[in-house]
Amino acid sequence: MKEEFKSLSELYNKVKPALTTKTHELKRSGMNYIKEEDIWNCLKELKWAKTTNLTLSEMVSDIFDISIDALDIYIKKQMAKAKRNANFDDIESLF
Repeated sequence: MKEEFKSLSELYNKVKPALTTKTHELKRSGMNYIKEEDIWNCLKELKWAKTTNLTLSEMVSDIFDISIDALDIYIKKQMAKAKRNANFDDIESLF
């Protein structure tokens, strides 16, 4: 039986135990700055967006299999983007 989800929030809550487990694993590796939401957003944007008919078990597998390097690069890019946007907002306020 294929499970259907009404929202991304509902799906997120369903895979949250896997996200929590992965986050704890990363913390043991010294990656304290990576949050559950970071793992979710990274996979959602970079892997799952290109996939159709993804099963819950495939998503959980992806969560456990994502590399530290992939997450680290994703988060650093997101931080750089946020910094650029903040700097742009600062410049915009001068006008």
